[in-house]
Amino acid sequence: MKIAAVVLVAGLLATGAVRAADAGEELMKKSGCTACHAIDKKVVGPSYKEVAAKYRGNAGAPAMLFEKVKKGGSGVWGPVPMPPNATVPDADVKALVAYILALK
Repeated sequence: MKIAAVVLVAGLLATGAVRAADAGEELMKKSGCTACHAIDKKVVGPSYKEVAAKYRGNAGAPAMLFEKVKKGGSGVWGPVPMPPNATVPDADVKALVAYILALK
């Protein structure tokens, strides 16, 4: 009985993780992020996994990346500037940043 409960909980947790990943990827597409970024490979900008690795453990990363997405910037990942994304709603930017930073 305990094994069945553990398997059930693990399945539910995995389903939640899949839904969160799907939601993150859909938000990236909707916001236009996939024109320059991919999860696991460099396109114009760095991959999201590279971003997550660079800022892992940095408590100030969510706020800093929020500002970078909203206002744009350059120089951190090379000479190509990231354009501002001022029209993306703040809640979406926060969700995108959280999703990216959770990538492994």
